[in-house]
Amino acid sequence: MTEYVVLLTADENLWEKASDEDKVAMFGRHEEFSRLLAERGHTITAGAELTHTRQTKSIGRGADGSVTVTDGPFAESVEQLGGFYSVQSDDLDDLLDICAVLADGDTAVQVRPAVDHSEAG
Repeated sequence: MTEYVVLLTADENLWEKASDEDKVAMFGRHEEFSRLLAERGHTITAGAELTHTRQTKSIGRGADGSVTVTDGPFAESVEQLGGFYSVQSDDLDDLLDICAVLADGDTAVQVRPAVDHSEAG
């Protein structure tokens, strides 16, 4: 089984402004996503919704070796990482089909395999 990370990016301000009905619809897509994964032999091993980027702390290191901690994301972008799933799967094509449930006009989905260091020689 390969471990894939499903990254969900969107304009996080849209979520804060969303109506209760829109939020219920989004949660419904996540429930359908989870149901389809289980039904078709994929396994969610982790996942989380992330807080707004205004709660982010960014850590950097200067040329002199000093460490700095700043508030907010390092990159300014409308789209931010809003959540993720970690999914074990033997069928990437099917996983991609299922991930389409989460993609809409506001949310983009990226799927990337995780590096398996246990197989490193």
